[in-house]
Amino acid sequence: MRNNNYFKHETTIVDNNVKIGDNTKIWHFSHIQSGAVIGRECSLGQNVNVSNNVTLGNFIKVQNNVSIYEGVELEDYVFCGPSCVFTNDLTPRARYPKNHHYKKTIVRHDATIGANSTIVCGHEIGHHAMIAAGAVVASNVKPHALMAGVPAKQIGWVCECGQVLREKFSSELSVEGMRYYLCRDCNQKYKVVDSELIKVI
Repeated sequence: MRNNNYFKHETTIVDNNVKIGDNTKIWHFSHIQSGAVIGRECSLGQNVNVSNNVTLGNFIKVQNNVSIYEGVELEDYVFCGPSCVFTNDLTPRARYPKNHHYKKTIVRHDATIGANSTIVCGHEIGHHAMIAAGAVVASNVKPHALMAGVPAKQIGWVCECGQVLREKFSSELSVEGMRYYLCRDCNQKYKVVDSELIKVI
């Protein structure tokens, strides 16, 4: 069913007061709640819930069985793997609801959240970061960082294209005493400055 230039499956429920951008597709049994804003050309898989007042950027891909709760914001080109988990309350009680006073979590552009991973609320996932499948993120994540484990720790760096930049696979050149990493897929070059991965133009 096409609605205002976006597609939704006939089993999808879209509440009132929702904004959905052009060419976005929302598939089986999903629910978009009031106040949600979804950008253009996104793809939301089966059984996806976008809660009240959530903002999703453009070109986002959300795989099956993902709930994006109030307090979570995804920037452009974020990828959410199947059954990944976002939270919005560090001390939940059924008896004492927070009444929309939730911890904020932001996922910066081009980041990847792996299948079955958990993002504990109140943190920022840096742009182009990659969270491994099954990881539990309980701290801020640097841009381009590769995070794995429980709790998640940084185990490497990733290129804009998604390739892992590991020493044994990458070309490493010494220029003026600085280490450079060359992606084996797209040939993009990076250097580490003050513990941050910087793209070399």
